[in-house]
Amino acid sequence: MAMGVLVIDVGGTHVKILATGQDERKFVSGPDLTPQRMVSGVKRLSKGWKYGRVSIGYPGMVLRGRPIVEPRNLGKGWVRFDYRGAFRRPVRIINDAAMQALGSYKGGTMLFLGLGTGLGSALVVDGIVEPMELGHLPYRKGTYEDYLGLRGLEKRGKKKWRKHVADVVEQLVAALEPDDVVIGGGNVNKLKELPPGCRAGQNSNAFVGGFRLWEDGGRRASAATKSTATKSTATKSKGAAA
Repeated sequence: MAMGVLVIDVGGTHVKILATGQDERKFVSGPDLTPQRMVSGVKRLSKGWKYGRVSIGYPGMVLRGRPIVEPRNLGKGWVRFDYRGAFRRPVRIINDAAMQALGSYKGGTMLFLGLGTGLGSALVVDGIVEPMELGHLPYRKGTYEDYLGLRGLEKRGKKKWRKHVADVVEQLVAALEPDDVVIGGGNVNKLKELPPGCRAGQNSNAFVGGFRLWEDGGRRASAATKSTATKSTATKSKGAAA
């Protein structure tokens, strides 16, 4: 069997796919997307592609390579679904923000924030990615995600949304002291300018991260999927729309 990698980036509005030696393709997701429909859509678009392994960027919390909370913005059934059985290939699953973070990494300690349907976040230290749930921390009259996610953008408009992005980035940088800050996700292009010391991430970096999951004998994948074990039960119950 071909040992190329198929990378699947599952988002709140689209599912994007790319395999070794192929061009990116995508289809619409949304609140009715179940894992069964995701697999069917992926197989339809990837017909004829040769690959032996699969990486999935999942918009929610992942523990030991398994989703542990249903996604906020998609259909149901993701936690108990048999991904390896559906694709008939080895599958590695990682939080979608963590996958894009891994693909954006250049060295040192890097903070990644994904401005999309929700707020994705991850920290990469010496090449090892630590998925985080910063979006659910309290901020003003809600959470970081309430203000920086798509609902916050639509509710308050671009001008206020941009101010909140700058404010939150400043707070997180002061707290975490990263060497590098990457702001990615589908809404990064709605910022007029990036906060000081930040660089823009590319959505295509999610695919780079998906390929990297199979490097180093799986060391990166192992660390990425086990590190959420320290999260609190309260945080787990809220999910993680990235």
